[in-house]
Amino acid sequence: MKTPPLPLEEAQRRLLALAPSLPVEHRPAAECVGFHLAQPLAARRNQPEAALSAMDGYALRATDLPGPWTVVGESAAGHPFDGTVAPGQAVRISTGAVVPDGADMVLIQEDAARVGDSLRLTGEPPLPRDKHIRPRGMDFALDAPLLPAGQRMGPAQIALAVSAGHHYLAVRRPVKLAVIDCGDELVAPGTPLAPHQIPASNGPMLAALAASCRVVTDRIGPTPDRLDDLIAALDRVRDADVVVTSGGASVGDHDLVRPAIEATGATLDFWRVAIKPGKPLMVAQRGAQVILGLPGNPAAAFVTGYLFLLPLLRAALGAAETLPRVIPARLAQDMPAGGGRTEFLRARWDGASVTLDPLQDSGALSSLARSNALVRREARAPLKPAGTDVPVYLLENGGIA
Repeated sequence: MKTPPLPLEEAQRRLLALAPSLPVEHRPAAECVGFHLAQPLAARRNQPEAALSAMDGYALRATDLPGPWTVVGESAAGHPFDGTVAPGQAVRISTGAVVPDGADMVLIQEDAARVGDSLRLTGEPPLPRDKHIRPRGMDFALDAPLLPAGQRMGPAQIALAVSAGHHYLAVRRPVKLAVIDCGDELVAPGTPLAPHQIPASNGPMLAALAASCRVVTDRIGPTPDRLDDLIAALDRVRDADVVVTSGGASVGDHDLVRPAIEATGATLDFWRVAIKPGKPLMVAQRGAQVILGLPGNPAAAFVTGYLFLLPLLRAALGAAETLPRVIPARLAQDMPAGGGRTEFLRARWDGASVTLDPLQDSGALSSLARSNALVRREARAPLKPAGTDVPVYLLENGGIA
């Protein structure tokens, strides 16, 4: 009896369980954008280390209100006042400067008038009195937990790590990714085409999709639909952590990726997933290496790359969150009833509503390029009228905000 296609979530779960475990390396924090922390990050210092002024003005003692005061010095960022504020005294202070000893209030310059060293109150003092003071440890204190293991490092996270006293961060090394285009009809981009030929566009597309993760990509092909050529291509990339092929994963006479994979010593984990587009998806393992066989139709290759390749890469890199997030969006038009598989429809999201593209053929690239979202339609779902909320996957950030 023929094994039925796997449900999407089960297929994703099985694939992620195969994700290779990559070694940890220590990289300069400034070079860690897009990596994921291999261990939790804690503060190595207080931020700020001393109480700082949040405004330009004058540091003084609140008990001396309403003044007047004598200005006895200045505290600037990087140049603190070397002394103690005594009764009746004030210190000129800049934003980010250390609040001098003895002072517990900053009077902003807009509420004061100064003539020479004489200062008087002209406006309202702050309420509470320490309103314009950033206390020691306001942002974080020594040893405070800051970021969990698996956190993706973006600009703000890198700044936090550096501010917390970390020059190097523990992250997984980049994934070694091999991308293989398969098909007799494919020719390298820029090559003159016969009527029966098409440019090999899936390889560049999948490499670009993977570029949102930390990968080192080796592109191979296009590879002809000949068993010996496919075996040679797979043998060439034995040192890759992840191999992704496009084309040749179905059941036609020229779909030879499965026998080629098996001939190189890989073990098939599963084949076929109950989604559209993308049913003929194949997952195999060769030692620690994971081989992901995607369909050849470009929209199907993109959707399966989005739903399977990106989560696999994230898992290998140690990401805490691997699967794309779903958001609700309002249908701008009726969505017809679904078929027997879960479908992912190309669409355009404008921040509130989502419009389905009229061209949903799995061989069409123009609708894919017009789209910034995929609408999920469950198997055998009834017609959904305009105005109904539907689950949507955003494409432009890899599906993870």
